[in-house]
Amino acid sequence: MASDILAKIKQANLIGRGGACYPTALKWQAVKEAAMTKKVKPYIVINAAEGEPGILKDGFILANYPERVLEGVRLAWEFLGAEKIYFYINPKYYQEYKKILTAAVNRQKLKGKLEFFVKPEGAGYIGGEETTILNLIEGQRLEPRLRPPFPTEEGLFGRPTLINNVETFYNVSLVNQNEYYDFRFYSLNGALPHPGVFVYPSKWTIKRILVESDNWPNKPFFVQVGGDASGEVLNSQQLEKLVSGAGSITVYDLFKTDPKKLMLSWFQFFKDNSCGQCTPCREGTYRLWDLLKKGELDQKFLNAILSDLEQSSFCALGAALPVSVKSYLENVWNDKLDKILNT
Repeated sequence: MASDILAKIKQANLIGRGGACYPTALKWQAVKEAAMTKKVKPYIVINAAEGEPGILKDGFILANYPERVLEGVRLAWEFLGAEKIYFYINPKYYQEYKKILTAAVNRQKLKGKLEFFVKPEGAGYIGGEETTILNLIEGQRLEPRLRPPFPTEEGLFGRPTLINNVETFYNVSLVNQNEYYDFRFYSLNGALPHPGVFVYPSKWTIKRILVESDNWPNKPFFVQVGGDASGEVLNSQQLEKLVSGAGSITVYDLFKTDPKKLMLSWFQFFKDNSCGQCTPCREGTYRLWDLLKKGELDQKFLNAILSDLEQSSFCALGAALPVSVKSYLENVWNDKLDKILNT
């Protein structure tokens, strides 16, 4: 029965793998209940946007386990009695994996129920935010929506909408086959000998993952965890922690990494990917990039802008930049702040 999959997901304590780590069962149940209350058929969106540097797992899963992903989607379709499925996909992935994904769609008997929607060129990081995805599918502007209402209540075309990441649907398939053991995919990047995508238990620490994958550096280093733009930065003595966000670990050589260039890369990423809807993000990210590039950024102004971004950004994009910058300065370069900002 379709309802059995919800019980299995609950028992497995499955959480979403898109970065927010929200319990999957709660999201599915919320969509189901909202659809029943409104007496409408809901929509399903597969989020395969994957637009942040350093995160590679969705492409790996689509290339190697398309059948698993589409089985998870089919189970969602059956449980929700959905109107339609939109496969929102990174253009590179669509070009590379269209054939095998289409074959999996047909085998899972989703032909006619599922439509591929290719993420527009230039949509960037914000084009992977779930309410921005809804706007793009509807033909609206490239910008996030105000929440509440949440997509589970009022999403695509005003109907309750389930939006899950590729890895989440993959895991639903494992749960259904009683093969889910709370593992997850990790993207390992940077100054290490064996970069790539690895599968390990979700309870493994950063340190253990680097050791078990034969990637523990033999030189002073630091890491960024959860994404190369918005991820938390930790020094080599802080790695007895679980991997956060979308599951990436990027290793940096402590002495070969130029602090100014690294921070500029973050500022430029957020500047280029801001949708421009809110002033703190649109103006703040540009000013940080511009002043640091000129060597005119001081600590007082930096703190003020980061505080504005944290407290006033319309969506998670602007609020994410302070995570990387603050953790970097506190955990890695706190004693050299003046040098970072003024050279």
